[in-house]
Amino acid sequence: MGSTSAHNNEGLGRRDLIKRSAALGLIAVPTMSFLSACASGSGDSDDNKVAKGEKSDKNPLAVNGSAPLEIVIFDGGFGTKYAEDARDVYKKTYPEAQIKFSATQKIQSVLQPRFNGGTPPDLIDNSGAQQMDMGVLVGKKQLTDLTPLLDAPSVDDPSKTVRDTLRPGIVEMGQFDGDPVWMLYYAYTVYGVWYSQTALDKLDATYPETWDEMLALCEKAKKQGIAGWTYPGKHPYYIPFSLYPFIGKIGGVEVLNAIDNLEPKAWEHPAVKAAFEAYYELYAKGYILKGTPGLDHRGSQGAWARGKALFIPNGSWVENEEAAIIPKDFKLSVGAPSGLDSSDKLPFGTIWASGGEPFIVPAKAKNPAGGMEQLRIMLSEASSKSFTTNTKSLSAFNGGTAGIELSDGLKSGVAALEKAGTNVVNPRLQDWYVKLQKEQIGVAGLGEMMAGRATPAETIKKIQGFADAAAKDQSIKHFRHQ
Repeated sequence: MGSTSAHNNEGLGRRDLIKRSAALGLIAVPTMSFLSACASGSGDSDDNKVAKGEKSDKNPLAVNGSAPLEIVIFDGGFGTKYAEDARDVYKKTYPEAQIKFSATQKIQSVLQPRFNGGTPPDLIDNSGAQQMDMGVLVGKKQLTDLTPLLDAPSVDDPSKTVRDTLRPGIVEMGQFDGDPVWMLYYAYTVYGVWYSQTALDKLDATYPETWDEMLALCEKAKKQGIAGWTYPGKHPYYIPFSLYPFIGKIGGVEVLNAIDNLEPKAWEHPAVKAAFEAYYELYAKGYILKGTPGLDHRGSQGAWARGKALFIPNGSWVENEEAAIIPKDFKLSVGAPSGLDSSDKLPFGTIWASGGEPFIVPAKAKNPAGGMEQLRIMLSEASSKSFTTNTKSLSAFNGGTAGIELSDGLKSGVAALEKAGTNVVNPRLQDWYVKLQKEQIGVAGLGEMMAGRATPAETIKKIQGFADAAAKDQSIKHFRHQ
């Protein structure tokens, strides 16, 4: 298939990077903690399942070609075109199948009642502000183990399994408690500080590598009537996209691991204190765009794309989400977090990159084989190219970029990964503890601090309280780094 070599030639093959990162403990491989019974599979009867089809080389998952299939996609920054393209391939392969395809931004409110009622769809892109809590879904045995999909032959090269074609680290992200793989992260996201190189050029500035340089640049911008930063004030869980790797850069990966593991006093580490105080300076010195606390993600991204602020913490989906607004001469770029000072544990370039857009097949899906087959199609070279072309982002498939002209943001993301080398961090709170990350650390914690309504010390105390409560809550399934 030739995709791996093409991929490496373009600097996108992070095989060695992620292997080394995993060896160094930079990439999370979740392990079992308690509730070991949860590793025993879905525990559901097959009464509601459609009959299986006949297994063959072309149908390794034994899909029933006449069975209905229902797919629900999160309609966010990546849009739905890539998923529609993959659905059309399924329809061509199984023309008798009736396919129900829908998109929503309200995943939880639309789908949680269907999970609870035992009538979920067959394949779901569980993403966005209303993402269902993965820990709860796993803990309640509501997901299908995707191991059969990973062990199936890949679409392009039957001598390779689907597992063999994935970017290293993707499989591990789907494991919450040992061997089962409960979710497949389809996108590969670079998180960081996004900016316009053209805007920096106009200020005769380079991207700041230290916090003093960041503050000096924000002051320079302020004098020109430009804010230093904005962020989605209504969704402040975006702030960690640059704040978490900043904490890791200052104090080392072990600080992020302690936070993920809900360890007592993890948030009281000096690296957390230093990072919070640095970000609070952005508010205290007037470098945050006025009105930011009231903006949602599109509002803040729109203001930033129109040049009202230099920097925004975000993921690589922002290029596609704001494609209609970002000017042609913007030169979209992503920077790793500016460091604090020379005492930082990790070098400049340390960045957060990991799988995004988690796809799941519910345990009570009527057609789980069809849901997995749709994912197998999505993990082909053609589908990956469709995703990258339509979204300006990399997919979990380790290739799919040959012959595609890479956009500015995508090129910058690839360069950022090369700059990072082995210093790629992957905080897991947003996967493991959705409510803690989004509502408590995000809205109640960082949102209040960045709006100037709480000091860093008050915020740390409050967040540590939330983390301690989550650690004690036996209704929540807990996970730990190895």
